Amino acid sequence: MAASLFHHRSPHGAARHRTRRLLSVVLATGIFVTGCAQFPDGRPRDWHAQPSLEPQAGPQPHIEGQDSPPPPPRSQAPGEPPPPPQGCKDPDPAVVATCLEPVGALVALPQGTGALVGERTTGRILRVQEGQQPVEIARIPVDPAGGGGLTGLALSPSYAEDQLIYAYLSTSTDNRVVRVAPEDPPEPILTGIPRGPRGNSGAITADDRGALLVATGNAGSSEEAADATSLAGKVLRINAFGEPAAGNPDPGSPIVSSGLTDPGGLCVAGGGAAHWVTDRGSDPQTLHRVQLGEPLGTPAWTWRNRPGASDCVATPGLVVVTLTDASALYTMHPAPQGGFTGEPQKVMVDTYGRFSAAALGSKGLLWLGTANRDGGEAVSSDDRVIRIKPPAGSAAGKD
Repeated sequence: MAASLFHHRSPHGAARHRTRRLLSVVLATGIFVTGCAQFPDGRPRDWHAQPSLEPQAGPQPHIEGQDSPPPPPRSQAPGEPPPPPQGCKDPDPAVVATCLEPVGALVALPQGTGALVGERTTGRILRVQEGQQPVEIARIPVDPAGGGGLTGLALSPSYAEDQLIYAYLSTSTDNRVVRVAPEDPPEPILTGIPRGPRGNSGAITADDRGALLVATGNAGSSEEAADATSLAGKVLRINAFGEPAAGNPDPGSPIVSSGLTDPGGLCVAGGGAAHWVTDRGSDPQTLHRVQLGEPLGTPAWTWRNRPGASDCVATPGLVVVTLTDASALYTMHPAPQGGFTGEPQKVMVDTYGRFSAAALGSKGLLWLGTANRDGGEAVSSDDRVIRIKPPAGSAAGKD
């Protein structure tokens, strides 16, 4: 890989030293949701329904000196929808933040304190938390044309101390990865990822071995995706400075897989059990299980109705994919030897509109972002960040 593809600045200070250690994503378990679809090979499976998701109510206040902890939050009763929003005020207990621009990226903060949200079209990164107004912590110039903009966020492994964030975004000349430190301008660590008239979205996350995984679009060119010297249409694995990460199949290259068109999400199951990437630009849309050092090959899952497969979260036994165009969530259960078990489920259809981003937080809570101002039917409080918890209720119906 040509050295000119990397923009590398020497670290400075303790914060830069700490960025050599990256977050090992530990995804919580316990999310069960419901729906239906077909396996890529069309063969029948042993199907069974799963419970649906319910809203997560806001945290209860703690009174100093109180002998016992406050009672757990209550979920909204099934069949009792909240009143409609009035302006930016949304009475839905699952809604954490309102009146955002379309959400392009989302990452949960440690200790359940909130989440960071990236607005795709503005490049703003905001901290959101229950009961508080969103706080802008950075604004990065982006070019959202061709599906680009700010489309990926990941945290430093020592975020509580150094507040470092990594973002995937588009400029007018390229797609790139930048590092954001408090009160410092964004610092590019990997530049020169091709951009084009389409296929500019990307995603970023941390793997279980202290490296960043980056999914890149093909910039509207299948030739770029097939070119072994191009960073377009690839899954990359880099360190905190944009260099090929230790342990890559080719020590001199960041490329660990190829064949993407327009990735919507990239997720790693806890303990590195599996790496998953969605591709909403392919036809049909796909979910791939990434094998480092190998082309993507046959997808693990396909959606022939093109529902807008976007972001994903994963545990060793569960993958959840946000469906933007279908305005729903899609869940499936990976089998240890490959394939899936049980019946894939589509849930929360038309509850909050176009789901565009997802992240797993503490205690298995699922954070979701919407993009209703980007081609959907927006309500007055859109776009929103929602937090939901595993349900205690009954299964949702099938398609």
